[in-house]
Amino acid sequence: MNPLLKLVLSGLLLGPAHAVPVTLSPTPQARAQEPRTALVPTPRRATFPAGTLPLTGLGVRVVGTAPELGWAVRDLKAEWQARLGTALDVAAATGPAITVGTLADAGLAARAKAAGLDTTAAEGYALWVDQGGAWIVGADPKGAYAGAQTLRQLLTPGGLRYARVSDSPALNDRIAMIYLDQYSAQVNDRLIPLLAQLKYNGVLIMSNYVQWDTAKAGGYAHPGGATKAEARRVAELARSYGLEPIPLIETLSHAGWMFYGGKNQDLRQDVESQNPWAYDTLNPATYDRVVLPILTEAVEVFRPARLHIGHDELRSRDRFPARDNGKAVGLETLVTDDILKLYGALKAQNVATMLWHDTAFADSVIGTLPARLPKDIQVAYWNYTAGTSVGMLGRIKSLGFPVLGASWQDPGNPEGMAKASVAAGARGMIQTRWSGYFGNPSIWDGQADQGVPFVRAGSAYWNPDGPVVADAVARFRDLYAPTAYRAVPGATVNLSPVVTRSLADPDNKGWIFKGPDIDLSALKTGVTRVGAYTFDVQGAVMLRGSRPAAKELPERATVDVNRRADAVAFLHTTGWPGALAREAIGRYEVAYADGTTLAVPLEYGRNIRAWTDTVPSSMIQAPGFAGQTRDGLAVNVPVLEWANPKPDTVIRSVTLVSDGKNANPTLIGLTLIGDRP
Repeated sequence: MNPLLKLVLSGLLLGPAHAVPVTLSPTPQARAQEPRTALVPTPRRATFPAGTLPLTGLGVRVVGTAPELGWAVRDLKAEWQARLGTALDVAAATGPAITVGTLADAGLAARAKAAGLDTTAAEGYALWVDQGGAWIVGADPKGAYAGAQTLRQLLTPGGLRYARVSDSPALNDRIAMIYLDQYSAQVNDRLIPLLAQLKYNGVLIMSNYVQWDTAKAGGYAHPGGATKAEARRVAELARSYGLEPIPLIETLSHAGWMFYGGKNQDLRQDVESQNPWAYDTLNPATYDRVVLPILTEAVEVFRPARLHIGHDELRSRDRFPARDNGKAVGLETLVTDDILKLYGALKAQNVATMLWHDTAFADSVIGTLPARLPKDIQVAYWNYTAGTSVGMLGRIKSLGFPVLGASWQDPGNPEGMAKASVAAGARGMIQTRWSGYFGNPSIWDGQADQGVPFVRAGSAYWNPDGPVVADAVARFRDLYAPTAYRAVPGATVNLSPVVTRSLADPDNKGWIFKGPDIDLSALKTGVTRVGAYTFDVQGAVMLRGSRPAAKELPERATVDVNRRADAVAFLHTTGWPGALAREAIGRYEVAYADGTTLAVPLEYGRNIRAWTDTVPSSMIQAPGFAGQTRDGLAVNVPVLEWANPKPDTVIRSVTLVSDGKNANPTLIGLTLIGDRP
């Protein structure tokens, strides 16, 4: 070992009382969120001439009375407030303005035609920004609302970027799946506007565990379910953002909701099941006591045009049929009769029926069962693999049923399924989310990897021929919790006195001892911009871990900073992955001049993860560096921004502590945010 490095390491082992002085350098952009240039979804036709329309004196003018035009103005005002901290006022009588309307206005129709951007496609719009102002002219009111979502992305602190756009969706139905639970409001109030920005026009609302009056009376209402009032509120909120609410109540299968608390055991199809999955379709009480009353309540609450009855994975847990009378009738008839009963009850209330494909259109029955069903039942074909084909979509459509595709989270899955749906002539797509009935907050923290695909899918559903969204993680995070477009000053910290490993590994003695093909040399050293943050990168303060290549490293490192801060940004990672999600692997200890110390825990996956772990489960970490090793391995280093609860007290020192586990904390950059010397 290098004698100087050995001396530094031995000093680090002595603990926080032996802090190492470091150099702090002021920066005007400790954190600086900037507008993105690429539009998502990508418009079907767009050019961007050089120039910017100034914001000074710019207001908004509405031509028409459709509700969607008011929604467009609401969203534009929200964008101005969130990004610039200023109000977007009503336009003055003269001068440049943002004009929002439709082709129903002869003057706007003439302007759009003269600009060569008019479109008559449903939900289509023309948009242009030049020195004379900004215009959004929808083919219909929904198109004008979609155009407003595009205009929001042209906003910069200096003005609206010039643009010429003619756009319309490739698919009629662009649906995203959301949940109702006890945390519904805090999540759906953010998620619904996000989905509207991505130009979805429907939400499939998982509603099994809503506290229906029928379930309350029967004793099987789950306490974690949303109230009927919340379900009704979410439906109306969705409508106010141009999203059709489509309740999903899983019937026939996934029916554990009706057996909660040990209730309705007489309605199990499989009497030996300890966790019932499917109900008995031959018992009239299944429908009279439970299913039909709840469907009636759902129709009253959601006022839907269609309702999804589930019907997937019927035999994945319980035997079906299991009872002797069911075996005598046979699976095909049991399934058919159940669908017809629910279809009839919904049709009597002027509600269409939607179901998953895999039970009624399984290979074993597709030649016979679908012929027994009404052809206006909408069939959602789910396929969660990348590179999907049009085969089953086309086959279901050829049988006479309206068909939609359904995708999930894997890279290439929403994109491939969107193209397949267009090729097959499907009516649309559903982006599913399977995060558990009571796990709504996980969309931000815990299962954010199921939220990020909403961005990719929204883009692909609107324009399947557009590019794959490259920065989907950053976009999801910023759409869910918008950040102002402004630079915040602060100070970068030069960590070179405590660096223990170089990012490059030319001789198998740096980074993780794997050589130049698998190192972090793609992350450049020096004062550099990483994501929205500025850091002084000099190497890695890698600490002790259980791996042989990390066992001899120190267990802690302390640096003197002696400065106030509103927040602290840590550019950090681990040398190797953690064994368990949320496993505590270390901490930061922030010591103040008043003698107090606060601990910032490091939980794997939540606020720190390995440089090779590129799929974020939590949005607590901000996107930072993303790149590749020399041999093509995708790598990343996220940023944890910690809000300092004591911004008026000087931070004396910051200590990184490792618990010595497989995932060993590794600090690469440290920046203090806020103009507080």
